Amino acid sequence: MQDRHVIDELLDDRTYHIEFNGHLTNHAKHAVIALAGLGVPAAEVRAYYDAYAKLTSYGFGLEPPKPDLHHINEHNWHTHLGGRTSFWSYCDFFDRRERELGLDELLARYGPALLPGWTGSFTHATIHLGWALDAGHRWMAIEGLAYMAYSYATCHPERAVTPGAADPTPMDSLLRLAGAWDEDRDGLAHWVSGILADTSPVERGEIHPELVRSGLQFRIARTLGEGHPLFYDTPAWIEDNDWEPLYYAVSLLYLSRPGDFVLLHLVTSLHAVEQIALRLPADQRRQAIVCFWIGLLGTVFSGGDFPSRAKLAALNRLFAADVDDEQEQGWRVIVGRAVLEREEHNPKLVYVLRQVWERSGRRSIYRVAAAQFTATPELPPTFDEPPAA
Repeated sequence: MQDRHVIDELLDDRTYHIEFNGHLTNHAKHAVIALAGLGVPAAEVRAYYDAYAKLTSYGFGLEPPKPDLHHINEHNWHTHLGGRTSFWSYCDFFDRRERELGLDELLARYGPALLPGWTGSFTHATIHLGWALDAGHRWMAIEGLAYMAYSYATCHPERAVTPGAADPTPMDSLLRLAGAWDEDRDGLAHWVSGILADTSPVERGEIHPELVRSGLQFRIARTLGEGHPLFYDTPAWIEDNDWEPLYYAVSLLYLSRPGDFVLLHLVTSLHAVEQIALRLPADQRRQAIVCFWIGLLGTVFSGGDFPSRAKLAALNRLFAADVDDEQEQGWRVIVGRAVLEREEHNPKLVYVLRQVWERSGRRSIYRVAAAQFTATPELPPTFDEPPAA
């Protein structure tokens, strides 16, 4: 009980802003959930939290709350979506509405409008909400909704075509898309580089200028804003209401480039989207998966490349039927390594994939993927400039 008290106290903390040095996300609470879930004692989790606040792996400390520019209410909450402003007023708004409606009704009313923007802040707002729901923590969920509004950048699910591709599984969809890249790799890479060279959406106010400083977030928002026909063929498997094949495909995609910082986020954000979807009415869950799939494709395409079909097919042959007999010792080592990592994305990866491993009947792909750690990326030269206002 005392351990839970400490964890709840950390998740309820309001000392720091949701971002620092412009658009970098405050991941401290995500790490708290992952470390606690991996069995780290509460005192050590608190020590990690305090150390992270003083100096993150990027070399900057967390920052105090930023003043709000707007008072957010029921009439204007849509108006400021993606404006990267008034985070704390968004928190106050969703806090009031939750007290009136309850959390499930709050999610049902506002979640569908926010989920198209799930890739905003490089998926971290969605992670904040979904992982809060996983942890059963009310205030962190309020923050997550506010952060999703603050950093919203739509993936345009309204463009989805139904019926679309006849793919029976997410793995079939990945193989089909990899085949499309194999057939026209130069053309698709040229398409990506062309739209990324066009910054007119920033000038028109469609993309916040801070995302240009990020580089990565601009690429994702620009790619999803422009869109490509390959994004919108709604696969047949979306009707299955089965998340494990999607975890399998995303984990295999990660293993095609083990340790890739971008692809790792697709694993940890899938866990978040699932947690959100499970709290929505049944008729809204399908749309959550549609949003995730479009956002995944936009994220991968934005890098100007896609794993070859031959590599994905070879990995699939290795892992499709491979199940661990006994690997508790293997997980003990992976968890032990993860909790030593200063880069908090690694314990998050392990936390998610160990759960999926258990519920999937111990499919070995999840243990193998969990051991592929990432490193904090170098910040781009754009960080020589101060954050956008």
